Amino acid sequence: MTRVLLMAVVLLGMALAAPVRAQESLEAGKRAGLIGERPDGLVGMVDSALPADLRTLVERINAQRLDRYRAVAQQNGLELDKVQAVAGRQLIDRTPTGQFVLDGAGRWLRKP
Repeated sequence: MTRVLLMAVVLLGMALAAPVRAQESLEAGKRAGLIGERPDGLVGMVDSALPADLRTLVERINAQRLDRYRAVAQQNGLELDKVQAVAGRQLIDRTPTGQFVLDGAGRWLRKP
């Protein structure tokens, strides 16, 4: 099981590569404090007054991530929520200091 989960994590890391333009916009939104990483492997809107273009970007990134998580889960016989939790931990761990992450209580916090 550990080997399968490790393989899933490696595949997931490769699958998270988004198109360059979308990735740049996502990173800009994160640096601006408008978008943050969630424990479920999705991105969230830190500010509810997010501009429409960034709101659309968040929805598109989340749809792409969910598609990839489902594929990894199916290929490895894992539950979707387990794959999302692993991805969420990895993404939060890689989030630079000062950017927002959602904690277990549902609060947006700047990563120390």
